[in-house]
Amino acid sequence: MRISYEWLGSMVDLPDDPKVLYTELIRTGTEVETIERVGADLEHVVVGQVLSKKPHPDSDHMWLCQVSVGDKNVDENGDPAPLQIVCGAQDFNEGDKIVVAMIGAVLPGDLKIKKSKLRGVESCGMNCSERELGLGGDHSGIMILPEDAPVGMPFTDYRGTSDTVLDCEITPNRPDCLSYVGMATEVGAVLDEDTHIELPAIQREEGPKSADLVDVKIADTSLCSRYVARVVRGVKIGPSPEWLARRVIAAGSRPINNVVDVTNYVMYLTGQPLHAFDLGKLSERDGRRHIVVRAAREGEQLTTLDGQQRTLTSDMAVITDDGERAVALAGVMGGLNSEIDDTTVDVLLESACFDKSHISRTSRNLNLMSEASIRFERQVDAANCEEVADIAAALFESCCGATVCRGRVDEYPVPVKAVRIALRGERVRSMCGAPITNDEISHLLERLGCAVVAQKGGNDFEVVAPTSRPDLTREADLIEEVLRLWGMDCVEPTLPAAKNHHGGLTVDQQRTQLIGRTLRACGLSETFTYCFAEDGDLDRANISETGRGVPVRIKNPLLANNSEMRRSILPGLLRSVAYNLDHGVPNVALYEQGRVFFGHEKRTLPDEPRYVAGVLCGAWGLDGWNERHQSLDFFDAKGVVERLLAALRITKVRFKVADASEYPWLQPGRAAEVYAGGELLGWVGNVHPTSLANFGIDEDVVAFELSEAHLLRLAARELPYQDVPTLPAITHDLAIVVDEDVTCEMLTQRITSAGGKLLESARLFDVYRDPVRVGLGKKSMAFQLTYRANDHTLTSEEVERAHEKLVKKVCRSTGGEVRG
Repeated sequence: MRISYEWLGSMVDLPDDPKVLYTELIRTGTEVETIERVGADLEHVVVGQVLSKKPHPDSDHMWLCQVSVGDKNVDENGDPAPLQIVCGAQDFNEGDKIVVAMIGAVLPGDLKIKKSKLRGVESCGMNCSERELGLGGDHSGIMILPEDAPVGMPFTDYRGTSDTVLDCEITPNRPDCLSYVGMATEVGAVLDEDTHIELPAIQREEGPKSADLVDVKIADTSLCSRYVARVVRGVKIGPSPEWLARRVIAAGSRPINNVVDVTNYVMYLTGQPLHAFDLGKLSERDGRRHIVVRAAREGEQLTTLDGQQRTLTSDMAVITDDGERAVALAGVMGGLNSEIDDTTVDVLLESACFDKSHISRTSRNLNLMSEASIRFERQVDAANCEEVADIAAALFESCCGATVCRGRVDEYPVPVKAVRIALRGERVRSMCGAPITNDEISHLLERLGCAVVAQKGGNDFEVVAPTSRPDLTREADLIEEVLRLWGMDCVEPTLPAAKNHHGGLTVDQQRTQLIGRTLRACGLSETFTYCFAEDGDLDRANISETGRGVPVRIKNPLLANNSEMRRSILPGLLRSVAYNLDHGVPNVALYEQGRVFFGHEKRTLPDEPRYVAGVLCGAWGLDGWNERHQSLDFFDAKGVVERLLAALRITKVRFKVADASEYPWLQPGRAAEVYAGGELLGWVGNVHPTSLANFGIDEDVVAFELSEAHLLRLAARELPYQDVPTLPAITHDLAIVVDEDVTCEMLTQRITSAGGKLLESARLFDVYRDPVRVGLGKKSMAFQLTYRANDHTLTSEEVERAHEKLVKKVCRSTGGEVRG
């Protein structure tokens, strides 16, 4: 909502500095996006006087003028000198006072005035019409000023056209502030100033009654709760008066003609949208026009004022003449078949209240939003329709030379009732935590237009909310209004009156933060990618959909290609890798903690589990003159996962070779599933080259993705305490030759199981392959075995017996043999 400081100032006393009002509006909940100085672009536009007017030597319709602009133009000696201006207008004479745009002026429409030549003659400015100055639609001739206009005075100072406009963001619950009357009431309450709103009044009603010329029927009261119609006759279509055009421009509209400008002006003034029909274009029967408000028929056609043919549905409301032909799309836009044009003589004025939900759906379904629909969507005041119709009729009388017919037609089947609310003074003070007196409560609410009646005892009130404030329906609403006007910044801050409440993070929140700290300590940087995913992201990454539900589709995506919610964090991270590589960043180490969305066909809401995922590409650092970094591989990512699990004190961790058929996005032989206590936590591995190519990546990338819920559930607060060993250990090396398909994990499990209580640890330290010495299809795996007893020093005989037993069991279970 664009608020003209000059217009608003005619209704309520305002501070001299608009920034003061700006601050107060923001303090009380009305956001102000910008403060704009209107008229500043007319800085080089001044009052001039035509000294001479001679025919152009090379044109039969242009004039060569000498125009005085006072001391605004000087010659080489610094003395005042007239401007030479070539002009094509015909409606001025020598001696006339006119408006002159000098070189350097910028007129509305970004028209820049420069020195130029017209038909070979130099022109140093432009004589301006009202339309060129943005003051009206008259373009037939230049603007002639009164004889007493001071030559050389800036035009903005002479006409008072300079203004300050505040662009306010009005919240949907405050439809009253979409009008100047409503904003004047709001500002008066904020500044504690009285309003002095003067509304036009009809001077004389004559001729036939409006009811003798028009009747109104509302066929469906769910679409329209009130419809007021007035008839004005003898309208003279033409440019609007300068004051009217100026205010329409300040509100953000373009002046068209006096009839249309009146309806727009009244809408901005009162918040009630109006529509003017050409009475002569409406069907007549029995000497009357019959207006019917009904639901549109499915597939019904209507060409609106913008020249577009619209196909309507049964959920939309239309205005018809005699119930058949649609002449307007109710609450949104009029029809081309009943528009006001230069031939219009008689006007039917509509002031109605339409259902906000139907208007909202109509506007969005047709992609047709107007100033009227915006106000109807937020709910207009049905109780105000009659008064607004009279205001518009009065302006038709004064600005269009019209005769106002007697009376009005008012169809009001669903009268609006003012809401009565009980308000307790003690409840106000308790909820606000502030010493607001009963007198202050009553005064502040009355400033907002409420009727306040104190009850017996003086602490309680009965408040009648104005019908223009549909957001005031309960006691809490009134308390909020009192507090925002009294000043939330004036409330003394205190601690909540609570017992045995200790602040701090929950255990899961602490562990979630620990996950991030650990990954950052490992050298990864945190990133946030969109929860919106492109259609087919999983296919692009070759990620299996098993266990990931169905896609959660977005009805109105912000971007056309982000049409569903993500089911894996990996595609977003791969895009980040590709972006970094494309911008010359060779080493990328990123992680993200976030939600994924698994939909279900027979359930409304999806599952939203949290995952932590990471990607590594390149090396840990840049190569130096004395240092070369190795490329990051599977074991780097595995090490990060192991460090994370260790930080969470998750025990019994093991890595199992991933089945290539279940993990097609990972390279076979370079991928593993991560288990803890027999529960699958996630996976880690090298991303398949095909998946990388689909994202435009030609470097190796290793990644991991773990279920955060599983990590939090398995994480331990403490580890079992183990005493520092005080007795010596004995170590043995064992090299076993086994088949290639025997994994280190399998062999380690067999050794640990066979070692008994004396075996403290088994560590692989070598893998050797040689088709001659070891055998084809064989490998030698060497382990360092550590034996220790907690209660005595081991003897050589004890260790030898345990070691021989271990070797026999391992060889028998794996089919291996001890390498000699």
